[in-house]
Amino acid sequence: MTDLQQTIEAAWADRSLLSQTATTDAIHHVIEELDKGRLRVAQPANDQEGGWTVNDWVKKAVILYFPIQQMETLELPPFEYRDKMRLKTDYAGQGVRVVPPATARYGAYLASGVILMPSYVNIGAWVGEGTMVDTWATVGSCAQIGAGVHLSGGVGIGGVLEPVQAAPVIVEDGAFVGSRSILVEGCFVGKEAVIGAGVTITGSTRIIDVTGAEPKEYRGHVPARSVVIPGSLPKQFPAGEYHVPCALIIGQRKPSTDLKTSLNDALREHNVAV
Repeated sequence: MTDLQQTIEAAWADRSLLSQTATTDAIHHVIEELDKGRLRVAQPANDQEGGWTVNDWVKKAVILYFPIQQMETLELPPFEYRDKMRLKTDYAGQGVRVVPPATARYGAYLASGVILMPSYVNIGAWVGEGTMVDTWATVGSCAQIGAGVHLSGGVGIGGVLEPVQAAPVIVEDGAFVGSRSILVEGCFVGKEAVIGAGVTITGSTRIIDVTGAEPKEYRGHVPARSVVIPGSLPKQFPAGEYHVPCALIIGQRKPSTDLKTSLNDALREHNVAV
């Protein structure tokens, strides 16, 4: 990938190179690798701390893909589209179920066993094996969604292309994201976490663990197996005191049960709407 990266970095610094075949071929190759899941915008780091590595140059290739593409009409009877981006094809070969009118752009990876209810997955996104993207859910550009995740109806997973150094939204394996929740601006949801309905988390959202005698605060980061609901905090403004949104960690999935039972227990015990 070193040669590809060098070509992309050069074109990022000098857009006149987009007129050269070698550059456009490199960009198309990166998008193809993203589409097939052989390359990712971000992947788990090879360490014991559970971190992630963001490949800035891959995001640059996605951004550079737009200006080299031409508008075209796509006819998929009874639907018609006009865009610069092709749509994914060969879902049967990939083992993916797609319910009309769900849409995934070419350059997004869908692993075997993914189910797309009428929903949308944008270019650069990565969706792991067996994940459900429920009705009217959106997976934005470059978002990284793990295996066995459930994105409930109307969930909004934000896209992060620019600035290129910004981390994409990451939802790790086994997480459950409740209806109408919004995860944007590079927020991180750890493995097997449960996000209740209507929770909004950005990269700077205050996430407060209220399960102990003293609150413990995170910023844009939901620890693994946490059960999270919407909350609010008082804040003083010139016009008076008002409440601003936050998120509250009110419990944990129990390790003594399997994931399905644990999820049901978490929702029932903590009265979390989904």
